[in-house]
Amino acid sequence: MQPTTPPEPAPKPAAPADLEIKDAQLIFNHVWKQLEADYGREKLRFPKELILLGGAPGAGKGTNTDFIREVRGITAEPIVVSALLDSPEAKKLKAQGGMVGDREVVGILIRKLLEPEQQNGAILDGFPRTKVQVECLKMLFDEMIRLRREFSQTPDAAHFKQPIFHIMVLFVDEAESIARQLKRGKEVLAHNEEVRSSGIGELWEERATDFDPALARNRYKVFKEKTFDALVSLKEIFHYHFINAQAPLELVQDNIIRELEYQSSLELDPRTFDQLRDLPLASEIVRHARQDLVRRLDSYKVEKPELMQAVVAFIQEKMMPIIVRHAISGRADINTEDKLFHDPEALAMLIDIFSERGYHATADLHRIEIPERFDLQTGQITCRKKKVFRFRIIFKGSEIRRG
Repeated sequence: MQPTTPPEPAPKPAAPADLEIKDAQLIFNHVWKQLEADYGREKLRFPKELILLGGAPGAGKGTNTDFIREVRGITAEPIVVSALLDSPEAKKLKAQGGMVGDREVVGILIRKLLEPEQQNGAILDGFPRTKVQVECLKMLFDEMIRLRREFSQTPDAAHFKQPIFHIMVLFVDEAESIARQLKRGKEVLAHNEEVRSSGIGELWEERATDFDPALARNRYKVFKEKTFDALVSLKEIFHYHFINAQAPLELVQDNIIRELEYQSSLELDPRTFDQLRDLPLASEIVRHARQDLVRRLDSYKVEKPELMQAVVAFIQEKMMPIIVRHAISGRADINTEDKLFHDPEALAMLIDIFSERGYHATADLHRIEIPERFDLQTGQITCRKKKVFRFRIIFKGSEIRRG
């Protein structure tokens, strides 16, 4: 009897696009660490001004790029993000109206910004397009501030400029977008036919979305579902207004100038910016908060174990029964005169312990004078001082279904 040959295992299916890393912090940290390794921190020199030009397909980003360059005195050619991602895989995805992964976009783009010709200012055409890219942009802004602070007292200080980001977002509705895409397709075909017949000039890119109404509509749909939401979330970080690009070109460009003036009015004077630069950014504090909290709690356990045990016991025995009774509201106010908290470190421990457990705890000290003796002859009142510690514990309360 011949031995049975086991069947070959079926090939594993390719990982779907949904499995792409979507954590902005992981993506940016990966890109940034690689930049530091390849260039060195002292060579991470970015443009003095970044103008982010976004908008719907057919909104006129290419039409208005040269106008913006002239207004802002930018000499470098615009960085067209779609042109940076020119691999065969990226071309295929773009032809279907889709988008390339965030890590590839962020990595290639930041390296492009470091090129010497971009240092006077850069225009980014088509970035950011996703919420992850928005978050990475904010992290880039923070890193630029950090670099300026780090090199402020060195001979390289002039290379690390105050970051200035301007946002230009052009908007048209779906019908206008599709009409403009298809119109551009006809113009491209006519131009390329002339170039081929005359042998003069350069061929323009022929994009499938410019010839097929369904693909053009899908491209606009991708913009509305992904890019538009990302651009809206960008407004939470940088202040700007959308520009109606369906208006006549002259009016659109007037609105671009007004928007640039508005955004410039929100920028700090460089001298003011430098005076504030040593204050830590909120994002820096938040970024390392968990690590710092763990480090503090571990040090309490090693250096002051008895005090920590006393604080934990107080929370368990005196506070938790009250907190549990307030589980619906998610807020408990607790007063105590316990001498345990005369030690400031006990207060710090209590707040850190609650933070680690997912509560928000605050402490307030009230000093109260209580009369103890009254001198009838002099009228003098002798008081004893009482310390009352007031704790407020806030947490997510219970959601009770009514009706």
